[in-house]
Amino acid sequence: MQEMLCLIRELLCKEDGTTAIEYGLLAALVVLGIVTTVTTVGGAVVDLLNVVVNAFKNIVFP
Repeated sequence: MQEMLCLIRELLCKEDGTTAIEYGLLAALVVLGIVTTVTTVGGAVVDLLNVVVNAFKNIVFP
């Protein structure tokens, strides 16, 4: 029983796993921000390219 308590106490005091989890959460937040930005900007880029294509259609095929 005493060995089990020592093992649990050691596991609670170690910080190696905590650091890895923090880096994982930080990476997930960065990826979420990138995906959100690309999705938002991507729609605007598609709209802009459609305007350019339509402008060229009107020039070439009036």
